[in-house]
Amino acid sequence: MNKPYRSSEKPASPPVAGTQPGLVVAGFGRHVLVETEDGKRLICHPRGKKSQAVVGDRILWLPTQDEGTIEKVQARSNLFYRQDEMRTKSFAANLDQVLILIAAEPEFSESQLTRALIAAEAERITPIIALNKSDLTEPFGRAWAKLAPYRAMGYKMLPLAIKPKSDDAGAKSNDAQTDELMALLRGKKTLVLGPSGAGKSSLTNLLVPHAKVLTAEISQALNSGKHTTTSTTLYWVDEARSTALIDSPGFQEFGLHHIEPMQLATLMPDVKAHAQNCKFYNCSHLHEPGCGVIAEVNSGDSARTISASRYRLYSELFAELSQTRY
Repeated sequence: MNKPYRSSEKPASPPVAGTQPGLVVAGFGRHVLVETEDGKRLICHPRGKKSQAVVGDRILWLPTQDEGTIEKVQARSNLFYRQDEMRTKSFAANLDQVLILIAAEPEFSESQLTRALIAAEAERITPIIALNKSDLTEPFGRAWAKLAPYRAMGYKMLPLAIKPKSDDAGAKSNDAQTDELMALLRGKKTLVLGPSGAGKSSLTNLLVPHAKVLTAEISQALNSGKHTTTSTTLYWVDEARSTALIDSPGFQEFGLHHIEPMQLATLMPDVKAHAQNCKFYNCSHLHEPGCGVIAEVNSGDSARTISASRYRLYSELFAELSQTRY
């Protein structure tokens, strides 16, 4: 299975004369939209058949009439992506954090949440979990309780009730939550990730009031009719261009085929905390004697730190990732 291209793996080569630095802010197919250092934007094409640049990449590009050609993708600090049996989907590169947006209603998938957290841990990207629709008292209470194991693991968690700007009452009641969110986002490059219907577009429109206008301009520039459903887009939240919000398409599946089965426990904090107590160094935490993880799960202690649902997710993921190796 092909792994995604990582610019740091490519042998260093001298930059082509006349190239200029730029930031990839949107993409559609093989074309990307690049922002220059002075804030101008233009379409750039990869040199060759396959596009290797993703949103968040720093590149060197060469002007060609009113467009440009990508000559080099600069080394990345990270690359957030998912991988299934058929293909690899890269979301964005050089991130400071990932905001995983889920909703209290309809009920979110704990499997999807866990997969996104594992992908972030694998790339050493800080995850934040935001639970939308805090105004729906009973569904929100159930969902917040369901997230208790993730709070116990130390993940930053934020309640939200995203309301349109036009809703004055909603906007006022949401001010405190929005302020808390902005404090977490300020000065950082954040990918907003989540399933369809969680409220990603509403969040983007709340924090970036001119996002719809920008999206229309990008769609026109890239000649794409439904840009928001097919690609990832970077928006600057502030005029200084120091705080970036990256909106991504909704997803229903999140493959982790790029993760080795034996690596899985190290990417799940609750499992990792007890894996060090195992008798065997190569313990799978599924059936071995003297397993610290199994001992914790079976302890019967109400204060145990690995919930039954989390251990079930670990077991299912381990089996899934083991199958992809054959």
